Amino acid sequence: MLKAENIVSYRQYLFALMITWALVIILIIRFFQIQILGYARYTQKAETNRIRKVTATAPRGLILDRKGKILVDNSPTYVLTAIPGELKNKKQKFQFISRIIGLDSVKVLENYKKYYRGKFTPTRLAKDLTFNQISRLEENKINLEGIYYEQFPERYFPSKVNASHILGYVKEIDNATLNTLKDKSNYELGDMIGWNGLEQQYELFLKGVRGIYFYEVDAFGREVGHVDELDPQNPEPGNNIVTTLDMDIQYHLESLMKDKKGVIIVGKPRTGEILAAISAPDFKPDLFTGLMLEEEWKTVLYDPDKPLINRMVQGLYPPGSIVKMITAITLLENSEFDPNKTQVCEGHYQFGDRLFGCWWDEGHGEMDLTAAMLNSCDVYFYKNISLIGFDNLSASFKSFGFGVPTNIDISGEAIGIVPSISFMNKRYGRYGWSKGAMLNICIGQGELLVTPIQVFNYINLIASRGKAGLPHLVMTNNKMPNIQKNVKPEFWDKIINDMSEVIYNTNGTGKNADPGISGLNVFGKTGTAENPHGNTHAWFVGWAEYNEEQYSMVILLENAGSGGSVAAPMAREILKSIFNDIQVAKND
Repeated sequence: MLKAENIVSYRQYLFALMITWALVIILIIRFFQIQILGYARYTQKAETNRIRKVTATAPRGLILDRKGKILVDNSPTYVLTAIPGELKNKKQKFQFISRIIGLDSVKVLENYKKYYRGKFTPTRLAKDLTFNQISRLEENKINLEGIYYEQFPERYFPSKVNASHILGYVKEIDNATLNTLKDKSNYELGDMIGWNGLEQQYELFLKGVRGIYFYEVDAFGREVGHVDELDPQNPEPGNNIVTTLDMDIQYHLESLMKDKKGVIIVGKPRTGEILAAISAPDFKPDLFTGLMLEEEWKTVLYDPDKPLINRMVQGLYPPGSIVKMITAITLLENSEFDPNKTQVCEGHYQFGDRLFGCWWDEGHGEMDLTAAMLNSCDVYFYKNISLIGFDNLSASFKSFGFGVPTNIDISGEAIGIVPSISFMNKRYGRYGWSKGAMLNICIGQGELLVTPIQVFNYINLIASRGKAGLPHLVMTNNKMPNIQKNVKPEFWDKIINDMSEVIYNTNGTGKNADPGISGLNVFGKTGTAENPHGNTHAWFVGWAEYNEEQYSMVILLENAGSGGSVAAPMAREILKSIFNDIQVAKND
């Protein structure tokens, strides 16, 4: 047999041998790293491939009124999902789904891309599937590999009221929303999160804890059974919250404000509880559940009356004469002021080169403080305001809660404007305004802007003689302290007496608010606020006392005219309704 001559040198042989051993050593080291040092890491990866974690959304807590009636509940809906790793020819499969249950395949594909989180993580395709659609999916299950459906708790509103600006709404978390959250670890794509109103403010109480289930899957990602060594965690429902709202009063307010614009708030001065509140126009509370048609949504979104704005905490308005009690208290605290001294109202007042008119052009004649309050005479306050410095008046407004947030337990609260010397200098320049601006501000006009919730807090402070509770919408023992307004008892007596005269004196501008109910005492003040953007706003503020109970109210009707002729009669209707409820409850 012929043999080839070995022409490899001994040096080359040693070099090849060294290369071989080097590769063997590298493999041994690598095996050691993987099998020994990286055992825990790679075991976890293997388990991840073998085990699929599936989460279940927890039902949110219920929202109840003060009597335990359900305002917001949960209703099961069906969600269509897909496991990307199990899908083959997804476009064709989405088109097939479109044919059998009527979903838009383009929208399904958009949702797939929007909620995609991983190859073996369920990805949402659609929600709110009907029973008929679920039945068709079951009939075609053999052709829908990788497509699943599951129950999902969706917000449901079983009550007769809207209360949409108070209750708020939840929003579905997508990638864009998730990136805005501070605590991303508590949420997954497709979860619901409170995004407005009480839903947002009490999110941590309402959200609950997701359930977790573990399934074993094969090499193709198909479920083959449960994982025995890992215990499932059932979802824990969120906590219920009990609001201060009374559904019956709320329903009555919403009925009164139908086809109107404005705000009504009714509550209890001493505690700060809000029994009912309406910002009109409002919207259906299920607007954001996905049940509303696109055309309906656009109608609400582009409505010129802006129903999505919560006027109660976000609306800024000139208060008009309803703040004359603050001006009166500031005057009473000045030793040079005599409340019994009269001033003549001729229908106008000359200050410098400008004429300031009274709302009653013919003039009210001789007015002391009580007469000026019940007639809402402007000239009386024009003539006496020189006793008060601009910043002193500004400080008085702030001491009653204007220009600062009330810290009510819903978000988005505006703080309004309380003008001061520095504010006026900054806005108009040092020589761009005159002291005549204070004449407007002392009667609630000019640059002064307030929110209805601030007005509610202010009237509560008067009704409770400076010791009102913080305005709030949920029953809780952890309330922040409210402003404590210290005024001499005789000054409280004077202001409260004058507010009674506004209602019961034959010349009182608020006489239309008297419901004529035996044992019910009403105190109030009307206001007609000039509005640079249209017709005047009508105000009524006040409270009623029945036995030991007090009920305060704020009524604002946008562009509606006179407070005495428009807002006061509405106050009468509200008081009748509340009193009837009290009588019914007493008889029961």
